[in-house]
Amino acid sequence: MTGHEDLLTPGLLGRVRARAAGYDASNSFCAEDFEELRAAGYLKAMLPVARGGRGWGMERTTAAQRLLAAHAPATALAVNMHLVWTGVARLLAARGDHRLDAVLDWVADGEVMAFGVSETGNDSVLFDSTTVAARAADGSYAFTGTKVFTSLAPVWTKLGVFGKSDEDGGEVLVHGFLDRADPGVEVLSNWDTLGMRATQSHSTRLTAARVPAELVHTSLPVGPSADPLVFGIFASFLTLTASVYVGLAERGMELAASIPGTRHSLRGGGRNHAQDPDIRWQVADAGLAVLGLDPQLRLAARDLDDLVDHGDSWFPRLVALRTHAGDAARRSVNLALQVSGGGQYFRGSELERLYRDALASLYHPSDAESAHATVARWLLGPPESPGPPGT
Repeated sequence: MTGHEDLLTPGLLGRVRARAAGYDASNSFCAEDFEELRAAGYLKAMLPVARGGRGWGMERTTAAQRLLAAHAPATALAVNMHLVWTGVARLLAARGDHRLDAVLDWVADGEVMAFGVSETGNDSVLFDSTTVAARAADGSYAFTGTKVFTSLAPVWTKLGVFGKSDEDGGEVLVHGFLDRADPGVEVLSNWDTLGMRATQSHSTRLTAARVPAELVHTSLPVGPSADPLVFGIFASFLTLTASVYVGLAERGMELAASIPGTRHSLRGGGRNHAQDPDIRWQVADAGLAVLGLDPQLRLAARDLDDLVDHGDSWFPRLVALRTHAGDAARRSVNLALQVSGGGQYFRGSELERLYRDALASLYHPSDAESAHATVARWLLGPPESPGPPGT
């Protein structure tokens, strides 16, 4: 037992897989999946037992997310964002930083957490913001800007946001939480995407949406920061998001292995396609990609649970994991399509849907450019500023 079988039962997983195609076709939220997962206690699984949870750490949660994603990637990615906030609070608390303990209380009370971080055109992610945070005399901040890719848009109740404030000491990035019912919070209806449609990650428009002083938990200078909050968000987000794409890659591998056995070659005298050496090579390629990911994900998650100090290599390890997981998911599904015949090209086939879902991995932080820049900075140091012309 890995600790999640009593929550993600075969019956629940079967129903989740059966509904996935319908959500995708209708571009609708995975409402039934979400309610089943909530009723099973999945949203609270990372809470300590004393707070009504299961005490799951990152290793158990990533294993569960892999399994859920292998059955319905969009459902796993949707609930992932709630789990990421729970994971951040856990990672900080385990390291003696209790600024997000309220998140654990909220989750225990049934709140649904969401991320209001991504912004159109902001490739600095957490290190800068296009959202304006205007400080009031009472210490509250009014946030104005538009957040994109706000997963769980139909059901979230608490939104973690950040924005940039121009203060006496210079520009700072202010982090806090909003309630869905707060004035100035508007959930748009603009999620009509190529894949991962059941996440319903609509944009959220903030118009002077006020975060009271007691819900402002962090202020940081613009630019890269060693603050534990930054590490916690990146660690939880990258590891849990990677687990979704590992699960998707595993499903691609399963289909690559199972579909050829149902086909026969007319040219080859009726030989089963699973015996074709070229097809066997491609199926093995899918297996190699997934097998390489398995220890990478499990070790990263375990090291986070065990408070292992990887120093400056933590961020390169995390972005490498997320990048490899997305690459493997796309490759695994591509290989499955190559060995499975033209029937899988039609709308409504599982592989057709998985192909589109896997493409979402191109857009999650950290993308390929950011990942390479992070690893290059670790190995080579920061890039030098170009000198004057002619130098």
